[in-house]
Amino acid sequence: MEFSRKKIISNYPWLAERDHHFIISADYDGLICASMLHQQLNWQLVGYYDLTSLWISERARQSRQDLIWVDLNILPVRGRAIGGHIISPGRETPRGFETSCNPNILYGLTAKDFRKKFPFSTLIYLLWLHNLKVENSLMARLLVLHADAVWLKFQHYPGNVKTWTEILGDYDWDWLFKKVNTRTYEKRIDELLYPKLKALGAVSRSGKLKSVHLGLRSLQYQFNPDWDEDVILGLFRLFGNELKWTPPALPVITSRIEGRRFKVPLHEVKKYGLQEWLKKRKVFSYAIPSPQILNYTTFGDFKRSPLEKKGTPYAG
Repeated sequence: MEFSRKKIISNYPWLAERDHHFIISADYDGLICASMLHQQLNWQLVGYYDLTSLWISERARQSRQDLIWVDLNILPVRGRAIGGHIISPGRETPRGFETSCNPNILYGLTAKDFRKKFPFSTLIYLLWLHNLKVENSLMARLLVLHADAVWLKFQHYPGNVKTWTEILGDYDWDWLFKKVNTRTYEKRIDELLYPKLKALGAVSRSGKLKSVHLGLRSLQYQFNPDWDEDVILGLFRLFGNELKWTPPALPVITSRIEGRRFKVPLHEVKKYGLQEWLKKRKVFSYAIPSPQILNYTTFGDFKRSPLEKKGTPYAG
C-alpha cells in the first residue's frame, strides 16, 4: 500500500489551505510543527494543549468551530486534527476521528498492530504531505529528526521505518536519514544539538530509547506556557535560523481550561465497546500508547467544546 498525497489532501482539504488558526501539543514536536505550518501556509497559532490543560487566546474562542489541532488526537466531530497515535482497540473507529488525518487510521492499524505503528513525527508526516525538503545542513536535519525521537526509532525499528518510507513514497528519505545509524551522527547529536537545547532550557526529561553506538537517550521537552515563554521563543529563533522557517507570533493567552487525565486498562474499554465507553466518560482526547493501556482526558462534557468553558483567567 502506498499513500497518495493528492488523495489525502482531497479528503482533508484544510491541510493545504492557508490562514487557519491552530492549537499545538505543548512540547518540542508541537513547536517545530508550528514553525513549519506558519512558514508554509501562514497558519496562526492560538493556543496550546498538554493533554490535561488548554491554554487559549481570545482568537481561539472566536474560531473554536474551525480550529485545527496539530500533533494531537481529539475526538469531537468538528475537531480537525493531525496526529500519529493509535486510537482503535479493534476495528472500531469513533466518528470524531473521521476529520482527523492520522496515518495509523489511514493504514487501518489498531492496538494489535504496534509493531507496524507510524514511526515518524507529525512534522515528518507534514513535510511528506507538502513534499517539502529540509534545509541542506546537518543542524537542520538534527532538529527535524529530534522531534518524537525519530532518529532513535530509525536505529531501533529499521524494518518498520523501511515499510513506512515505502508507504510514504516519492520523498528523499535517503538524504533525510543519511548516516543516522552511525557513531559519527550520534556524536553530532551529543556535541552540537543537545548543548543548544540545554542552553535554551528546552529539555524536561529523558526518553526510554538509547542510541545504538553511544547509549544516548533522547532529550524530551514539554513546556508550560505559564512560565516557559522565553524557551518557546528561543526554539522558534533556532528553527528560524537553521530551517529558515519564519515562526508564528505567540498567542496572547487569556485563559487556562483544566481537564482531568486518566489511564485505564484497554480491556475495560473493550467490555463496553469503544464508542459507548468514550461517551460515558465524556472523553475529549485519548491515545493508546501500548496494547494494554488507554490514556484519556475529559473536560466534563461530551458534546460541548471545552473552549466554551469560562476557564481560569490567565496569570502567566
